[in-house]
Amino acid sequence: MLSINSNRVNVRVAIVSLAAASAGLSMAAMSLGKLFLLLTVLLVLLRNSHKAIGQVSWQALWTPKLVIVILAAFAGSLLWTTGPFDQDMEAVGKYGKLLVIPALLILIRSRQEATLALTIFLGFQTFLLLSSWLLYFHVPVVWASGKHAKEFFAVFSTYLDQSIISAVVAALFWHLKALAPNRLLFYGAIAISLLALGSVFFVFVGRTGQLVGLTMVGLAVFWALPRRYRLASIVMTPLIPILAFSLGAIPQRFVIAGSEVSSYMDKPAANTSTGIRLYFWKTSLEAMAQKPLAGSGVGSWTTEYNKIERRKNADFEVFKVASNPHQEFLLWGVQLGVGGVLLLMALMGAVMKDFHKMDPPVARAGQSIVAALVVSCLFNSSLYDANIGSFFCLSIGVMLAYGLYAGNTSHR
Repeated sequence: MLSINSNRVNVRVAIVSLAAASAGLSMAAMSLGKLFLLLTVLLVLLRNSHKAIGQVSWQALWTPKLVIVILAAFAGSLLWTTGPFDQDMEAVGKYGKLLVIPALLILIRSRQEATLALTIFLGFQTFLLLSSWLLYFHVPVVWASGKHAKEFFAVFSTYLDQSIISAVVAALFWHLKALAPNRLLFYGAIAISLLALGSVFFVFVGRTGQLVGLTMVGLAVFWALPRRYRLASIVMTPLIPILAFSLGAIPQRFVIAGSEVSSYMDKPAANTSTGIRLYFWKTSLEAMAQKPLAGSGVGSWTTEYNKIERRKNADFEVFKVASNPHQEFLLWGVQLGVGGVLLLMALMGAVMKDFHKMDPPVARAGQSIVAALVVSCLFNSSLYDANIGSFFCLSIGVMLAYGLYAGNTSHR
């Protein structure tokens, strides 16, 4: 009987480890990691439907509760959605990745397991980071499967996704270095953090990733200063972008963004990256204004956008591929109304609050992830996106579990 229980634990921990390792890797790897994770937690819940599941301290967290409420809201909106059935179900499935967070909290049951999951997560992020630098220096990387790996140095996904991931990884290593058991790992964490931040500003050209990187630096400076100087640091934070403008590809990319905004002001339908985003955002606000309370339902963004554009121009060629406005808050607003925007804000606030209960290094690392998510969602539909959305869910889940069991003095 003891051996059977041991095997069960090993399988459970192996599935958690697989999911932690998959974050930021290929879409196939992350899909398999999430699938096995959700199937495993389903089996665990069915087997233990009448008794406690491991330690139940995770039930005091707000994040799992908000995830259930949000998924119930999206599922309920199927009753009034204006989108076609296939797009509705696809959207529900995309937001289903949020279940990864409570799944990790249920399956990770001890300090040892939480430490193992975090170690594997950080180890594979280091592997991903070093692979990008190898590509940057034109060293062959046979496992790189990204469509533009040789051109933009993103190993498995896009330069946009990997630049955001690198900025988050820089923050994680920087704050978690305080937990290093020896000086070698302490300085190693600093080196990896600087290497990750360097990749954001020198290797990748993603503007959102660079904004996230600046945010991570600003938060690190804020927390590093004594409390009496933190107000001054908030005033000084705007100086960081000015300094950063002298580095890497930042000037060129943001000058291009400025010219694209100018082009949009002259011609609202300007066919540029920034112009398209601004037009999508404007149309999304129009769609929200039409149904501000309940929204148009899950998966309805494309349908509502096409309706509005068709009224403006009968010859408008309807979208068949685009499914989001490249802004998560507006996407939720179109689908669930103002309540959807509030739900997204509540989710981010809940994660922040849960991390705030934990020891400072873990709290700061976790809150940095949330700050990165907020910035990303302002310019992209990051939770809706299959790749970067999965990374954020996995990273939040792993860090919450670690903080709960290994980084929260009240639970030791």
